Amino acid sequence: MALYTIADTHLSFGCDKPMDIFKGWTDYTQRLSAKWNALVEPSDTVVIPGDISWAMTLGEAAADFRFLDALPGTKIIGKGNHDYWWQTMSKLNIFLRENGFSTIKFLFNNAYRVGDIAVCGARGWFFDAAGADSEENRRVIDREAGRLARSIEAGIQTGGEPVAFMHYPVACDGCVCEPIMTVLKKYGIRRCYFGHIHGDRTGRFADFTVDGVRFSLVSSDFLAFCPKSVAP
Repeated sequence: MALYTIADTHLSFGCDKPMDIFKGWTDYTQRLSAKWNALVEPSDTVVIPGDISWAMTLGEAAADFRFLDALPGTKIIGKGNHDYWWQTMSKLNIFLRENGFSTIKFLFNNAYRVGDIAVCGARGWFFDAAGADSEENRRVIDREAGRLARSIEAGIQTGGEPVAFMHYPVACDGCVCEPIMTVLKKYGIRRCYFGHIHGDRTGRFADFTVDGVRFSLVSSDFLAFCPKSVAP
């Protein structure tokens, strides 16, 4: 019952948004499928923290979810900045039931126990770009920090070690998203996995530690489309 993670699958089976035009993404769905099938067992779990599909609606996203559902293991999906198909949890769960997607769960203000680990997380938000200190962005960051706190508290209730899975990085290029970092430190989180970073920027990222929290980039292209083991 192993636990893996990989972010930013950027699937587009139901819409015209090919990722192959970007460096390193040629035949990426075939590569992802082959490596996933070679590694992940049906009893395993894979956390996908955001940017699952380019679809704009759940209807468009159905083909992408069908691709994921057919892969081995349980998939726990978080929200990314490009997941415009995302709806309320009730609508998302209805979508899963109506389409018979039995291996997919959503991470949103909740948590899941997987072995000794409690899978927790939130999307996060921009904090190191122009305009990030605007009142609107501060409100979004505070809201995401609250969602992360609720998820971690739910994880603590499971009895497992809370491990955070974010879409946006919490620390990047010498900057730290203080409201979210404060939540991680408050609850004693030791590991945080994140996506969102692509292309040439990934070359600057190896595992790194800030204030006792170890951060790991898990975007698909950085991992060469192979899920990463969530190890102690």
